[in-house]
Formats: sequence, C-alpha cells, structure tokens
Amino acid sequence: MRQRTLLLLLVALVIVGSILIIATRPTVLGLDLQGGTQLTLLAKPTDKVKAINQEVLKGVAAVIEQRVNGLGVSEAIVQLQGQDRVLVQLPGIKDPEAAIRLLGDTAQLEFRKEVVPGSNQFVPTNLTGADLTNATPQALQNGNGWEVSIEFTPAGGEKFAQLTGELGGTGRRLGIYLDQRQISAPNVGVEFQGRGISGGKAVITGSFSAQEAAELGIKLKAGALPVPIEILENRTVGATLGADSVRQSLYTGIAGTVLVLIFMVAVYRLPGFVADVSLVIYGLATFAIFKLIPVTLTLPGIAGFILSIGMAVDANVLIFERTKEELRAGKQLFTSVEAGFQRAFSSILDSHITSLISCAVLFFLGTGLVKGFALTLAIGLLVNLFTAVTCSRTLLLTLLNFSNLRKPSLFGVTNVPAKVR
Repeated sequence: MRQRTLLLLLVALVIVGSILIIATRPTVLGLDLQGGTQLTLLAKPTDKVKAINQEVLKGVAAVIEQRVNGLGVSEAIVQLQGQDRVLVQLPGIKDPEAAIRLLGDTAQLEFRKEVVPGSNQFVPTNLTGADLTNATPQALQNGNGWEVSIEFTPAGGEKFAQLTGELGGTGRRLGIYLDQRQISAPNVGVEFQGRGISGGKAVITGSFSAQEAAELGIKLKAGALPVPIEILENRTVGATLGADSVRQSLYTGIAGTVLVLIFMVAVYRLPGFVADVSLVIYGLATFAIFKLIPVTLTLPGIAGFILSIGMAVDANVLIFERTKEELRAGKQLFTSVEAGFQRAFSSILDSHITSLISCAVLFFLGTGLVKGFALTLAIGLLVNLFTAVTCSRTLLLTLLNFSNLRKPSLFGVTNVPAKVR
C-alpha cells in the first residue's frame, strides 16, 4: 500500500511538472511550421582547390553553421547534400536577402599595403582573416555610424605590429579588403613608425550601418569559406502556410485522440477510462520533454508523436486483454489485474525495443525531417513504458479499493465463474 502511495505521488509530480514546463517553455517550430528560408548552396572549385570532396564540403558547412549561429537561429539545420552541396534551413528568418548576403560571401579578409602614397595601388601581405580571434561591431563615439573592433591571435598581433610599424609616418595607407573589395584604407600615424600598433587589437572603419557592421562581425568571426559558393535555390516558406499546417495537424491530432479515448471506454469500460487518463498524462509528459530538450517540431515530428499515441494505447490493449483472459479463467479481480500487467509486460517491452531500434536507424542514417520523426517517436515510446505500465497499473489498483468498482462487468467481461464475483 505504501508503494502504491509513493507511485501516486510520482504520477502527481509528473503531471504538475509537465504542466509547468509546458506553460513556461517556448515551443520550437521547424521551417515547415513557422516559415522561413531554405537555401541550397553549391561549393565551387578554385585554382587552389581543384575538386570538391567531403572534407572541403565539411569545411564549408562548418563556416556556414557558425555564421548561422551568429544570426541567432538556434534551430537552424545545416546538412551536406551529395558531393558539392549544402542545405541550409533557417526557420523564422524574415529577411531572406540578409541571410543570402551573410551566407553567400566568401569573407576572405586581407590586409594590403600601399606601394606609393596616394597611388591606390596595394600589395598583399601575410596578414589575413585567418589571424583573427574575434570581431565585434560597435557604435562610433559621435553616433554617426558603426565600426568593427577586431582582435588578432598572438602571431597575428606581431604581424600587425610589424606591418603598421613599416607604414607608420610614410603616408602609405593600410588597405583592408573583404573578398577583393576595399572596405577601409586608414593611414598609420607617425607615432607608430618603427614600433607599430601593439596589443593585438584594431578597428575597421568604413561608414557601416548597424546591420552591415553586425554582418561583417559575424563573417569575420566565423572565418572565410574554403571555397566560393553559389546559391542554387532560395525557397521561402510563408508563415501562413506554417500556421495552416499547425492548425490542420492540431485538428487531426485532437480528432484521432478523441476517437481513441471513446473506443477505449466503450470496449474496456473501467480499464479503458484508466487508459484514457494515462494517455492524457502521456501526452503532457511527452510534450514537456519536447520543450525541455528542446525538440524542433516539424510535420514529420508531429506525425511521430501522433503515431506514438496509438502505440501507447496498444500497450494498454495488451494488458487489458490479458486481464480479461485471467478473469475468464476464474481468477480473483486483483490477481487478474496483476497477472495482466505482468504477462503483457514482456510483449510490450519487446515491441518497444524493436521500435526503438528502428528509430535509432532512422535517426543516425536519415536526414533532417526523418530525424525529427524518429526522435519524437523514440521519446514517445520511452515515456509510454512509464505511463502504460506504472501509471495505468497504479491508478487501476487504486480504483479497485472501492468495492462498487470491483465488478468483472466493468472490465468488459460477462459470464465469469461465480467465485470471481
């Protein structure tokens, strides 16, 4: 009896905790539900990189992912496609053109020195964007624009000091180029002649707007792409389509759940009612876990969740059919219920293990949307082991403490031996 009380407290804690998590945590929606931008990028070979292989493509994806993180799109998806393409999904992005600018530029930063003062002719140096550790946009003190503060690696700081020491006081400018385009060309004061600018920090000015400075900072922090890329496809999913998908999925889920709830009560009577309560607990706990991880919900992910609801009821069906068999065999009600749970558990466990194996294969070998389906289904299966066995068993045995509920007819069984009654 004490163990059952503790289990009831555990069930109550699960319900309360799930409601709190659902009420306080946001739901992360995928591209197909909240709208956004999907880009297909083509990596192109260069004179230095003659062919695109998986290593080069992984390098492209790594830089793209860092730039995406700079956008603040935590649920973005960056995936390799074939030998030379990268798929980027950016849920919630309202300005696809800004995303294209940010992701499409190579972002190759170079520092060049002017040959003759005022000639506008610069020669390359050994100082590049690879020598940076950080880049931060900041407003100008006069409030009339933005600049980007950069920090060098120790080796980069030495190169910068040497370069500025060489240019200091000569009238020759320090050219700063991004993707072969000059963005700034400051003079180095005579006070830095010989010794250069030390400290490993500098500022890139160029009359930037706040957005331009932010984008430049993101690009420089993420580093240069190893090869140029071309935007092959730019597909925008509208928020209206996403809202319609959510609404239709919600209606479908509610309709299916209501039909299942009615079926369980109609066929299994009291145990069916208990199964319905457990199903509600299952739904709350599973959705709370989705928010807690968090899981990015997509249409396939919702499909996995709805499918797991059916499997949750399926476990209860096995248990209750076993219980009815025990009652028909003439066993007492409490004994029949306990036997029903014990005898069905091995079948439930085996079916869940095989389903989890399938989920693992889909998750590790599938792509984005397939992974979402596998993840939501796997979480649902794991939660179901708790609700279908522990919750249903505890609630049903608790209800059997009431004498007017200890009737085989309430379990959907008639014409049972007299001793059972």
